Amino acid sequence: MTDVAVFVVLMTAVLSLGFGMAHRRRARHRQTLEEWGVAGRAFGNWTTWFLLGGSMYSAYTFIAVPALTYGAGAIGFFAVPFAIVTAPLTFVLTTKIWSVARRHGFLTHGEFAGARFGSPALSALVAVTGILATMPYIAVQLLSLQAVLRTVGLGGELPLLAAVTIVSICTFRSGLRAPALLSIVKDVLLAWMLITAVLMVAMFGGWDTTFHQAGQRLPQGLLLPENGQLGFLTLVLGSALAIFAYPHALTGMLAAKDVATIRRNAAALPVYCLALALMALLGFFALARGVVPLDGDLNTVVPRMIQEYFPPWSAGVAYAALSIAALIPAAVMSIAAANCFTRSIYRPYLRPSASPAEEARVSRWTSLAVKFGAVAFILLVDATYSVELQLIGGVVILQTVPAVVLGLLTAWFHRQALIIGLLTGLAVGVTMLYNIPRLDAAGRVAEAHFGGSSWSLGDGRTIYVGLVALAVNLLVTVVFTVLLRLTGVPSGPDTTGHDTPEPDADDPRLRRLDQLLDGLPRKEPSPSGALDGPRP
Repeated sequence: MTDVAVFVVLMTAVLSLGFGMAHRRRARHRQTLEEWGVAGRAFGNWTTWFLLGGSMYSAYTFIAVPALTYGAGAIGFFAVPFAIVTAPLTFVLTTKIWSVARRHGFLTHGEFAGARFGSPALSALVAVTGILATMPYIAVQLLSLQAVLRTVGLGGELPLLAAVTIVSICTFRSGLRAPALLSIVKDVLLAWMLITAVLMVAMFGGWDTTFHQAGQRLPQGLLLPENGQLGFLTLVLGSALAIFAYPHALTGMLAAKDVATIRRNAAALPVYCLALALMALLGFFALARGVVPLDGDLNTVVPRMIQEYFPPWSAGVAYAALSIAALIPAAVMSIAAANCFTRSIYRPYLRPSASPAEEARVSRWTSLAVKFGAVAFILLVDATYSVELQLIGGVVILQTVPAVVLGLLTAWFHRQALIIGLLTGLAVGVTMLYNIPRLDAAGRVAEAHFGGSSWSLGDGRTIYVGLVALAVNLLVTVVFTVLLRLTGVPSGPDTTGHDTPEPDADDPRLRRLDQLLDGLPRKEPSPSGALDGPRP
């Protein structure tokens, strides 16, 4: 019971810290959506670093990916090159969207797309798509949390509901600042868990023994078969493109105080890839040691491995780390989805005169609905591999790429063509997902529909549905753009001023807050001996 006691104590301390942050920020700052949704755009280098790690390297990394390598082998390593490819793309793309969003006060992709192509309807459609895609991604986090709770003996839905309720209260009151603070604690605990895992592997023969034993247990072996290469490549490319279109990826970046902070963190993100690769390898270790998941639930593979091979007190630390790694991104994702609803649907169509305080209030309540909607989602879905939920969400969110990612590079697309292309891509993607069966261990059809995100080509090869739907989307968008321009249908005005230089923290156009989470700006002596103004 030592592991359970350590887990309970750590979780109580961490959630109490979240409550403390909520109370302090409520007393010191007026609750506007700018403050609640992106923390006043005031985070510095360290806070941004931990927040990005907490929201983008989530329970998907530490639970779902090892479960996939445990059950399916090398295909689970698609997450490693996907994460590596993401870093340079982040460096290039995110600085652009940060610049435009900061200048115009945008909080969501939908706002940018609507302004870039002059279409409130496109803005609303991008927002709805983002919310729908985020729901299964949140479900991945909650499934991972449920797996940890089951392992420590807290089965059923009530412990999961209790945990979600507590973190919901924290984020309801303090917004993005609570998960940002808890991300620091999460990374400290995860570092300890990874060090313990490396020592554990060394004590049981090292990686050579692990690979040998795991290869004997996997029928297909450890290496990716030739007919699996296309599926692997398309998963990597599709996931890398999708991550920039998710609402929560933008939320973490917009909370940074300047472009330099974005660039530094983008350059340092590959460090997290090392942790991701190690977690994927731990799926092989669990397989080699014959770890048996609870009731066949592969999401419990890592928690069960920890239970069997970690010292009890260290297991408690690991359980807490995994639980926080699930709760933080769930909180950030719900905040991002709520911002999408408020800025692209509620204010334009329901309450054009909504005040900043009203916007914040609507987003707080919407974030609660999103979290508990995801709880209802996982109660209805039996996911053999929880990673598939994220990939299915990726199929949906990929259809916004022409508007929100390519839109950063060009305004050539016609607004009506983008809407038609997005709807066509969604129709193709959902239809293909519906017709993918789920197979059991013997290769028999267990469920006829929504059995995964990879489409079989009939010769043993598969292709990620998201890329197929995106290709159709882009083709339709280009064709209709050409036709609409040839027929003289006017396109919407671009009001983003996107071709102007990127402002940084010293730009007089940017409003600076008098209080930063990372501390007050420092005053440094000028060469003449006088004091310059505040420097970030």
